[in-house]
Amino acid sequence: MFPDKIYYEPDSLQYELGQHLKEKYSDVPWVPIETHNKIDELRTRPNKDFPSLKQVIVIGVRKTHNYVPNHKVSDFLVPYTSSGCTAMCHYCYLVCNYNKCAYLRLFVNRDQMLKKIIDHGIRSQKDYTYEIGSNSDLVLENTITGNLSWTIENFSKSQYGSLTFPTKFNQVEPLLGLNHRGRIIIRMSVNPQSIISRFEPGTSNLNARLTALNRMCDAGYQVGLLIAPVILTEDWKTLYTELIDTLSMQLTDKAKKQAPIEIIFMTYSYVHNAINTEAFPQSEQLYSKELMTGRGRGRYCYRNELKADGEIFLRQMIETKLKEMTILYVV
Repeated sequence: MFPDKIYYEPDSLQYELGQHLKEKYSDVPWVPIETHNKIDELRTRPNKDFPSLKQVIVIGVRKTHNYVPNHKVSDFLVPYTSSGCTAMCHYCYLVCNYNKCAYLRLFVNRDQMLKKIIDHGIRSQKDYTYEIGSNSDLVLENTITGNLSWTIENFSKSQYGSLTFPTKFNQVEPLLGLNHRGRIIIRMSVNPQSIISRFEPGTSNLNARLTALNRMCDAGYQVGLLIAPVILTEDWKTLYTELIDTLSMQLTDKAKKQAPIEIIFMTYSYVHNAINTEAFPQSEQLYSKELMTGRGRGRYCYRNELKADGEIFLRQMIETKLKEMTILYVV
């Protein structure tokens, strides 16, 4: 990515990564800001400007490091080196939190954040798993900052725990030769290519994602697979049958034996609907009054009977065509 403009907290230039980014993007306009959390110039832009907002980068110092207990694939959700993303997935849950300001924010105090994770593991003397990618896509971020490569190399020298993160990107080449010591878990998010093309602009295609997952598995990383989010379009059974067939054919035997599956059905919101209607007027409508029901505070999910039908269908398909793989959970 080559940004159109960079907004930065002046204090961020006191860090080595801040200086590196200033040199890397010296030809881009840099605009000083008081805080990365509130940039009125961006917050007040109309919804139709959502795609152009994805062309800016915000650089700051992360000040909050609250760990949130988690009971799915990690023990804690940990705020880390970025939030937001350059991709424009029409259902992105970060949009619920940040509205149209779900652009990429980079945090330069990585030493402080990683030290806190390592110290937490040492104090606990337990092999906790820390989810460091719940607010961003660290594989994508790595192409800009190198933070993920740096994190893997430095975390793997510590004594306790594992790190995990999901991705929709295939740029894993810098990670393959690192000494990860088997303590890093990469989970690839997949969807039918038709869904990716229609609703996940700016992400890697399905074949590229699966190739990347196979390569990471061959490099000794722990791997996982997310079928997420499941979107019940008109032809969804045909599309997800094709997806399961593709997984069966393209995943290596080693990856199938190692990668557990997470299945997550789409949730949506009035914020998504407002932004997508204005920013992507030619795109298909994801909200359906017939298929969805309220989930509190302007959010929607599929009706219970439809979700149950989808879960049964996917479980049967996976049992038939991906016998080696285990489903961790369905939500």
